[in-house]
Amino acid sequence: MLNHTKKIKKMYEEIQRRLYYMIPEKWDKLYLYSSVIDKPNGEKKGELYFYYIPKGILKKKPVNVYEIPNKFNLDENDYLKLVSILYSKIKQLREEFRKSETGSLWSNITIIIEGTKFKVEYNYEDLENSEFNSYERHIIWRYEYLGIGEEQVNKKDRDILKRYLQTAQILRRKEVYETGIYISDIENKVAYNTDEVNEDNNNVKNRDNQKEDINREKMEMQKEESRESYINKNMSIDKENKQQTKRKNQLLLSEEQIRKYEEQHKKRNTNI
Repeated sequence: MLNHTKKIKKMYEEIQRRLYYMIPEKWDKLYLYSSVIDKPNGEKKGELYFYYIPKGILKKKPVNVYEIPNKFNLDENDYLKLVSILYSKIKQLREEFRKSETGSLWSNITIIIEGTKFKVEYNYEDLENSEFNSYERHIIWRYEYLGIGEEQVNKKDRDILKRYLQTAQILRRKEVYETGIYISDIENKVAYNTDEVNEDNNNVKNRDNQKEDINREKMEMQKEESRESYINKNMSIDKENKQQTKRKNQLLLSEEQIRKYEEQHKKRNTNI
């Protein structure tokens, strides 16, 4: 049985905090999968993805972590840094278990957060010699945890699920750990640099007015100026438009930025 030391419980808290800061809206449930494979050369390879169910009265579709930057206008490279940091936390968690485990280590985990409940499933599959590749395991995992079945996927994914369901299920070692959420007094949403966000919101409000002004200017230019002069000014307007494009919302990337944000948040709550 896995030994959940004080250090490991602290690492659970770090993972929870990271997840809360990576989702820019309120949510009800979260499901995370991550694998770590030990390579002969000492490298540790694997993958990580998570889905969350947005909060709401009506049933919402699960949102994939890699859809978040486009959905909420976040810089993709910055957001992928957050994903990479989160994955490094999972690998560190596994290495911490290595210190107290004498047998084989788990190869993948599924984390489930719902309300104040925190659940981790540790699996010991031999992923290197699995009959299903990484993509196929992803489809199977979605079926098992998110309920995305044959009627909701394309033909390729249906064939994967049919093959999985027809395969004799082998009993494999699995350990489950359940507890409450460790962190408290934290907003269930991503932390932004507010000054940047406010400026972005102003840009969004002014965009339609800017477009109307530009269109009017184009019409006047067509009437009063020669074709050559019009083309030159039109190019200048297009360049100005590109410079006015919406800036990305700013994410808090470092532990220091997150710590300062939490301190400010606590001070605001104290003053209310």
